[in-house]
Amino acid sequence: MSKQKRHVLSLETSVDFELIGICSHHSDYRLAWGINKILELELTKSEEPLVIQSKKGAVVSQHSFHVYYDEVDHMEWYLIKNKSEGKFLIPEKNQIDYFLILRDNVLHDLEDIVDRIRESNSVMAAYVFEASAIPSAELIIFE
Repeated sequence: MSKQKRHVLSLETSVDFELIGICSHHSDYRLAWGINKILELELTKSEEPLVIQSKKGAVVSQHSFHVYYDEVDHMEWYLIKNKSEGKFLIPEKNQIDYFLILRDNVLHDLEDIVDRIRESNSVMAAYVFEASAIPSAELIIFE
C-alpha cells in the first residue's frame, strides 16, 4: 500500500491599509469633529459596529467607528475606537485610544497627516504604525 500524499493549503492574509494611532482624552464624536476640521474630511458615525472575528469566525469584539469615503481621491478613512467593552481592536497597542485607518491611499503622506492631527486640541499624541507588523491587524477586514 502506497503512502498518500497530503497537501496543505495555507492562505496568507495581507493588511491593505495604513494605520495611525491617536491618544485622546475626548469622545469619538469630538475627535472626529476635530479631525474633520483639520483634514477637511466628513467622517460620520456608522450605524453598524465594526465586528472583529477570530480566524475561526467567532466574534472577538465590536467597535464603534466613523467613516468617510473620499470620492475625489477614491480612498476610505476610518476612525475606530480601540477599546470597546473591555476588549481592544489591536491589543498590542492598548495604550492607543483611537486608530485612523486609510485604505487605498496613494496621495497623502502619513507623516504630514500625523503632524496636522497633532495640532488638534483633542489629540495628545499621534503615531504612524506599520499595520503589517501587528499580528491582530490581520483580523481587521473591511467589506
